[in-house]
Amino acid sequence: MTQHYDELETRSAEAREGALMARLPGLVAHATARARGWRERLAGVDPREIDSRKALARLPVLRKGDLKALQEADPPFGGFVTLEPGRLGRLFMSPGPIFDPEGAGDDPWRVARALHAAGIRAGHVVQNCFGYHLTPGAWMVDGGARKLGCAVIPAGIGNTEQQIDLIRTLRPDAYVGTPSFLRIIVEKARELGLDISNLKRALVAAEALPPSLRGWFREQGIETVLQWYGTADLGMVAYESEAMEGMILDEDLILEIVRPGTGDPVPDGEVGEIVVTSFNPVYPMIRFGTGDLSAVMRGPSPCGRTNVRIRGWLGRADQTTKVRGMFVHPGQVQQIVQRHPGVARARLVVEGEMANDRMTLRCEADDAAVAAAGGGDALAAALAESVREVTKLRGEVALVAPGSLPNDGKVIEDARKYD
Repeated sequence: MTQHYDELETRSAEAREGALMARLPGLVAHATARARGWRERLAGVDPREIDSRKALARLPVLRKGDLKALQEADPPFGGFVTLEPGRLGRLFMSPGPIFDPEGAGDDPWRVARALHAAGIRAGHVVQNCFGYHLTPGAWMVDGGARKLGCAVIPAGIGNTEQQIDLIRTLRPDAYVGTPSFLRIIVEKARELGLDISNLKRALVAAEALPPSLRGWFREQGIETVLQWYGTADLGMVAYESEAMEGMILDEDLILEIVRPGTGDPVPDGEVGEIVVTSFNPVYPMIRFGTGDLSAVMRGPSPCGRTNVRIRGWLGRADQTTKVRGMFVHPGQVQQIVQRHPGVARARLVVEGEMANDRMTLRCEADDAAVAAAGGGDALAAALAESVREVTKLRGEVALVAPGSLPNDGKVIEDARKYD
């Protein structure tokens, strides 16, 4: 059994980075020439100059939370699709509603790579238990499985006893769907005394897979249970291999982890928002902010794949919080930090009880920053003034040692009690 999907998975990091950066100017040129949304958003940008991560980081982040309003202003896709709707493969509607296009080629969502990493091969039968109605999840898997040469059972969601009948009769090699529905199927089969032991592997997504649940599946005879992560806008982003040490980035993407509320990349290992640039010719995405939190893991996977790994889904990046009737945004916290050189990171903690909010900006400041400001009290006073100017709210400031704030991606922590 071939371990890797193609030779791209094992190329050197330098070769991969060089290839991606060489393609980047063409992507920007294609997007701005063919899609008016990108043309307007990147007005004044010379595509030839966007040939490095540093240049890419100067472009604005298009966040998923902005898509609904953009699509309402310019239906159906906000002007970010390069083809007319009638030339697309499928049109979807995700919650929001947000409308998603599918290209007409083979495996347009690039899920075949994740299926292959889970041991699924040509000639296998896949029971696809993602929903086929309106949203693209099931179709992502369907396209990837068919690209590999698999037969697909379009099982969808629900009808647990019928799902068990399918497993017993058609004897699929793999389940693909959410981990919670797989557990429902297994528990129902046990309750009914029905044997579904032919099901040996699963590829799951859309929900957390805690180690305890993965272990429970193994106890029930499902030997391999791996995860993949994707979005309706990008397709498959990252996937697990048999090493189960982080999730490996797809080969056709550029990943950045940025400080929530900003477009500023953070150092490897620090938690931040997943921002992806995708080379999809039909729905190109340039610095698309998913709203999900993760962090880059150092080094390659033990499985031999050399692409960047992330820690998986670590929560949501949108931490906008209402304080005393006014919204405070993560981007405002970064504005405050940028006013004070030497303050590396900050975290706004909102505490108190209902109608009695208290804000404290906890800032990592080194000795040089404190000395330059004329002492800790002077720096804290200057930061407090910045808090008032930027947020229009008063708050306290606490200076803390560099590296002492939690590495969890939170810029705003809502610690209020509502009992």
